[in-house]
Amino acid sequence: MLDKPRYIVVEGPIGVGKTTLVEMLVQEFNARSLFEAVEQNPFLEKFYEDRAKYAFQTQIFFLLSRYQQQRELVQPELFKCSVIADYLFAKDRIFAYLNLSDEELTLYEQIFRLLDAQIPKPDLVIYLQASPEVLEDRIALRGKYFEKNITREYLEELSEAYATYFFHYADSPLLTINTSEIDFVKHPEDLALLVKEIRGMKGGTKSFIPVSAGRG
Repeated sequence: MLDKPRYIVVEGPIGVGKTTLVEMLVQEFNARSLFEAVEQNPFLEKFYEDRAKYAFQTQIFFLLSRYQQQRELVQPELFKCSVIADYLFAKDRIFAYLNLSDEELTLYEQIFRLLDAQIPKPDLVIYLQASPEVLEDRIALRGKYFEKNITREYLEELSEAYATYFFHYADSPLLTINTSEIDFVKHPEDLALLVKEIRGMKGGTKSFIPVSAGRG
């Protein structure tokens, strides 16, 4: 059971609500947050304008940035309290296989395998899902400048890639939540139920359906 989880990861495609849920769970578990340094990637805006041209630079920057962050977690003093992150290091390959050419993938895989062996595995992964339409609306609502060129087609490809990846995921206990019609801020009872579900996770894969889902 995860009554006092040491390391939780919240994952899912762009715009699904990872940051919001991490912030709420950090309060519930009196934990430390770990957020991906997305806006520090100097290639990201160019990538959304021309995926083929800037995919490799964008990918390698993220890979090395994520590795540096994750390596800090193995330091004992940083794990005195629970840590809740808004990304899973291993999911980096989702984006790599979606965006890189075969030649780029060959080099990427060599680097990834060297780094991944040194990364701690989470006690639990919470995988958030939402329809591409919902993702598109949420991305537009938050209005980040480097996301303005994200297309519906890319969100569809990304959502499918995530679904395939987590269908086969078995490295940690996995809790799946479809967030298309969920608002943990408006329904704190759903958050309380989720916290209870997290504390009771023993392993395997489960789906979380909140109380508000049946209200129509």
